[in-house]
Amino acid sequence: MPGLLRGIARTAVVAGTASAVAGRVQRHQAEKFAERDAGIYADRTAAYQQQMAAQQPYQQQYQQQAPPPAASPQVDVIEQLKQLGQLRDQGVLTEDEFNAQKAKLLG
Repeated sequence: MPGLLRGIARTAVVAGTASAVAGRVQRHQAEKFAERDAGIYADRTAAYQQQMAAQQPYQQQYQQQAPPPAASPQVDVIEQLKQLGQLRDQGVLTEDEFNAQKAKLLG
């Protein structure tokens, strides 16, 4: 019986030591990977900031040279007026509602 207890105790000590060593190795690797990831993130952030700084003069130049937006075509306004007239003729819109919507479209 004493030999059995000695074997069990030895197994427990070996298993406990292995568990502690494995935990320590795991923590060490996690710290190492966290430092590496932080370095990669810092490098990417710096590269992104440099890229944005390099593009900024081109963006300002483009904004200065950009043509004004084109005016909306009158065809759309005419089509919308036709649709409003049809809704009024169908009885969906009252004369007052039609006039209000027409005034909005015509400015």
